Amino acid sequence: MAFEGLSERLQAVMQKLRGKGKVSESDVKEAMREVRLALLEADVNFKVVKDFVKGVTERAVGQEVLKGLNPAQQVIKVVNEELTQLMGGEQSKLVQANRPPTKIMMVGLQGAGKTTTSGKLARFLTKQNRRPLLVAGDVYRPAAIKQLQILGQDLKTPVFSLGDQESPVKIAQQGVEQAKQENYDYVIIDTAGRLHIDGTMMEELKQIKEKIEPDEILLVVDAMTGQDAVNVAQSFHRELGLTGVVLTKLDGDTRGGAALSVKAVTQCPIKFVGLGEKTDALEPFYPDRMASRILGMGDVLSLIDKVQAEVDQEKAKEFAEKMRTQTFSFDDFLEQLQQVKKMGPLEDMLSMLPGAGQVKGLKNLQVDEKQLGRIEAIIRSMTPKERMQPEIINANRRKRIAMGSGTKVQDVNRLLKQFDDMKKMMKQMTAMTKGGKRKKGGMGGFRLPFMR
Repeated sequence: MAFEGLSERLQAVMQKLRGKGKVSESDVKEAMREVRLALLEADVNFKVVKDFVKGVTERAVGQEVLKGLNPAQQVIKVVNEELTQLMGGEQSKLVQANRPPTKIMMVGLQGAGKTTTSGKLARFLTKQNRRPLLVAGDVYRPAAIKQLQILGQDLKTPVFSLGDQESPVKIAQQGVEQAKQENYDYVIIDTAGRLHIDGTMMEELKQIKEKIEPDEILLVVDAMTGQDAVNVAQSFHRELGLTGVVLTKLDGDTRGGAALSVKAVTQCPIKFVGLGEKTDALEPFYPDRMASRILGMGDVLSLIDKVQAEVDQEKAKEFAEKMRTQTFSFDDFLEQLQQVKKMGPLEDMLSMLPGAGQVKGLKNLQVDEKQLGRIEAIIRSMTPKERMQPEIINANRRKRIAMGSGTKVQDVNRLLKQFDDMKKMMKQMTAMTKGGKRKKGGMGGFRLPFMR
């Protein structure tokens, strides 16, 4: 999970501060020593760490903080604000040209995920009701053009290509011309990468830049390479004048050094982050939300965005009403399960809840993704009548369902019991909203079927 190691260390430091009634200057300096070590271990640039700690310390030992009503909370607020500023302060959106198409040039080293990210960006724009055109400009890497064409087919996004015999400069120029003629909103040019930075590659990229005059030059870098990613960003920015950075594989980067260093070192904002392999796993980067997540304050806004993007709001209301009236069936449950799966790993969603890392049981909670598949198989092995009326499922029916789903009778029994418990829980909650009191014992240790 992104920033996992750093997040745990910083949250522990902040928790120690919260435990103090009064906070002295020496308490702040001690906390900053621990923050400094945590950031260095996370592979954050040394100068960035030095400036960050200095900035926080100067603000945190001020009279208005230490003499305030809640000094510990004030210090944490300062850390949160400085962390936000370190990563760019506010969201940096894609530029939009005065006259379409907006020209986006994707650059980077080989293996950073440039072609895949170009496809993800096209999908992101399509969901914003924009019309993007992809341009296959990587004529050197074997199958790069084919890869982009396959992505285009999957995303229902057109791909402009002249094959691998034309020059990338000509391909870029003609791609932009086609985008103009066919009234596309955006044109995304996937350029060639190299295994390392070299003069020939840079010269070619400079020629493309000169000919098409892009509105955005986005560098795609692998977040897991840490300071190497920052060094690559510096080199590209010096030669091309980048407008933004896309950090890929952030979901696998437990340290977070690149995300915390790249803006401060290069002055180039992080515009997007890649959080998985699927084509929808590209998200705008919000420095304030990321700072809150790192400090364990949650990221409710991103969670709301994710839910709104993936969940059918009308069906959600319908399901809520069925839950309230206890008329929901296994069909409804299956439909909701599929919508939840669309939103990505459930652990990631839980991590967006404020204080999730501090709640006993939630911190080490694991979601068994295989169990989701088993539940789906069990429900699909039921007859329509059984899904509507699970109470009719006797011993013989349970055996048949288990055989049909490739599971054990115990698995079927467990799901039926959990489904029944869920209905009982909803009944209790409905009674509470009508003025009834919760029975002693709360939810009775109820756990969702996919929790370990």
